[in-house]
Amino acid sequence: MGGGNSAGRATIRLAGSLPPHRGGIRRARLRLAVRGLLVTAGTPPAARGAVFPDRPDVLRGRVAVVIGGTSGIGRAIAAGLADAGAEVVPTSRRDEAVRAAVQEVCASQTRRLSQAVDVASRDSIDRLRDGVLATFGRVDILVNAAGIHLRQESLSVSLAQWNEVLAINLSGTFLACQSFAPHLLDRGWGRIINIASLGSYVGLYEATAYSVSKAGVLALTRCLGAEWAARGVCVNALVPGVFVTPINRRLLEGTPRLQEILLRTPMRRTGRLSELVGAALFLASESASFMTGQTIVVDGGFLAAGITGNPYGAPDNDARAADEEARE
Repeated sequence: MGGGNSAGRATIRLAGSLPPHRGGIRRARLRLAVRGLLVTAGTPPAARGAVFPDRPDVLRGRVAVVIGGTSGIGRAIAAGLADAGAEVVPTSRRDEAVRAAVQEVCASQTRRLSQAVDVASRDSIDRLRDGVLATFGRVDILVNAAGIHLRQESLSVSLAQWNEVLAINLSGTFLACQSFAPHLLDRGWGRIINIASLGSYVGLYEATAYSVSKAGVLALTRCLGAEWAARGVCVNALVPGVFVTPINRRLLEGTPRLQEILLRTPMRRTGRLSELVGAALFLASESASFMTGQTIVVDGGFLAAGITGNPYGAPDNDARAADEEARE
């Protein structure tokens, strides 16, 4: 699986039984043949270009801090904000990653700041805030995209592991909001975008700590959105579906986990990062001035779907025959 035109194929056979039916059919055997399941990877993060070509400078004059902005989704959002005219500070825990992101994302900026941050430390976050204010004189947009994932059976998750996930994903988001908010509130304008997850809504297998932390991010977003609304600071969340990036590609490509995700996604593909960046730009812009405490889900229909019909386009004769037999 490569870029947007790459594809993988899988053949899956599901066998099950229908319960007794009033029409007299005791059992119908259902065989669903899945032919040519398309696995479409998203556009790589390196691909750049104006998401809103008719308004390429929609964020000109704004200063945006993207915590977790040196890789994956966070880096794509940082690049999108820069392309929309904002001065961007992409940051994360590792100095080397921060320098590389600043060099690429901020290439056209006359002012730049390369400063790492540890979201588990309020002192580190405060130092970042002070560095941004010293360099740019202001902050308008804060994106909280830092996070870690733990996939492990719940019974074996240690308290230390649990605390680490919540400290970074949930407490780190809260601490960043708490640190940057006074400046935004004093100026009477601000946008905070918290990155949540599908796990904020549904249980993810063997990802209890992660899902709990991301559910907390949504609650935090609603609370802060309501608390700061009257003072001009809008706090919203963005929930990505599955987006293949260089970081997670090897964990997803060709795996049963990805195949199951695609089975449950009506669009039958993973997301392209440009599709997520567009939502982030909206939330960061003046266009979202009457929106706070809310969540935008960009997931190809994953959360909306129940039974999605025949997802593969080809006629499913076995399933149709079983259905017709059951109606007799």
